Amino acid sequence: MMMLETPIVIVNFKTYPEATGENAVKLARLILEAGKDHGVSVAVAPQLADIYRVACRVKIPVLAQHVDPVKPGRNTGWITPESVKAAGAVGTLINHAEHKISIDQIASVVARANEIGLSTVACAADIEESREIAKLGPEMIAVEPPELIGTGVSVSKAKPEVVTRSVGAVKEANSKVKVVCGAGITTGDDVARALELGAEGVLLASGIVCAQDQRAAIVDIIRGMLKG
Repeated sequence: MMMLETPIVIVNFKTYPEATGENAVKLARLILEAGKDHGVSVAVAPQLADIYRVACRVKIPVLAQHVDPVKPGRNTGWITPESVKAAGAVGTLINHAEHKISIDQIASVVARANEIGLSTVACAADIEESREIAKLGPEMIAVEPPELIGTGVSVSKAKPEVVTRSVGAVKEANSKVKVVCGAGITTGDDVARALELGAEGVLLASGIVCAQDQRAAIVDIIRGMLKG
């Protein structure tokens, strides 16, 4: 199974049409090619229905956008960690700002994912949430102030103290947890600044998915990783 290695660029496809169906496969290939060309680790988080499609056709780490803390059985409409792993995912996002869950649910998802060997990237809105989630032991925490998501105004420039203090809080709570950051990351300079602040990668979406030239956008982001 492909693992998540840092520093890393994780691209969340959300539900954008530019990254749905065959477009998900095309974009995943662009991201993989750019990552290989520059020696940078990359991963993608397509919609649930596209996990198998992408994982079968592109040799890139694939994450689910969400799973539920349930076991296989009588759970109609829920998403088991086993199902996304069987589809080819190596991990899952948890608690994204657009799909918030309680701290108890986060703990349950992390535990269930650990049971079956799925990586976990848990999103946190601020320093305090980062600290509390770190105690639960996810593989990574993605610090994303929700007010900056999709704005094009990067957290690494608008709120650098959130990145540095979150990194400190996470490492104090659990030194094994890696920290990436997101929210408004759109350029290579945004990425380079995030790494300077202590992040070990970035989680982003619209800056690449919705770009007029997706290839140029991902190359710019990845080159920023090399500057940091």
